[in-house]
Amino acid sequence: RRLTSSNNRPREDSWLKSLFVRKVDPRKDAHSNLLAKKETSSLYKLQFHNVKPECLDAYNKICQEVLPKIHEDKHYPCTLVGTWNTWYGEQDQAVHLWRYEGGYPALTEVMSKLRENQEFVQFRKSRSNMLLSRKNQLLLEFSFWNEPVPRSGPNIYELRSYQLRPGTMIEWGNYWARAVRFRQDNNEAVGGFFSQIGQLYMVHHLWAYKDLQTREDIRNAAWHKHGWEELVYYTVPLIQEMESRIMIPLKTSPLQ
Repeated sequence: RRLTSSNNRPREDSWLKSLFVRKVDPRKDAHSNLLAKKETSSLYKLQFHNVKPECLDAYNKICQEVLPKIHEDKHYPCTLVGTWNTWYGEQDQAVHLWRYEGGYPALTEVMSKLRENQEFVQFRKSRSNMLLSRKNQLLLEFSFWNEPVPRSGPNIYELRSYQLRPGTMIEWGNYWARAVRFRQDNNEAVGGFFSQIGQLYMVHHLWAYKDLQTREDIRNAAWHKHGWEELVYYTVPLIQEMESRIMIPLKTSPLQ
């Protein structure tokens, strides 16, 4: 009796994939218009700086001297949301999150003014000698997340970054619009963002916790809430890669 498993394998694979990959309904608008907040035109920039290990203290020092000045200067339509060092995850790394009130025109205005700011020009020259590499992304904020606001500490922060499968951003947003309600009890939800320029189909969720044990307790408690496990079940297949960073805020960070 002949076995025909090799001929049936493509059909089996297709059937298995249909169990785990959900189709997104066709849309007639960009996901940036469907998922971002309508009441604001804020644009966010997320920066990752990989610092030479022997330069981290000096890097932090000049950042704490210069970045708050830009944050406080009303001539710059931007706000420093938070600035951190990675504690667990990629080591000797600094993370900065900026908000530009007014979107792309505000970003262009800030960049133009900074090129004429001699203190910042010197800061960039000094900083370049301390870095191994750097990258950034321009982000929009999910409409169902609260806008990040300054908070007192001490806290640790977790940045959970998800590389989604292309075409699944709207589906992710639909599920997380419900899921985020399960994670509000302890005021741990800081912000949720999705990329527009840089690495595309990236989602970043920012959380605040008192400490690592509190993080563990809060995350475990979510599994006891009706509906949470279903939302996790449907969102996991949308992810290609994911990463978690535990971060410590610098002393001048508005998010403490």
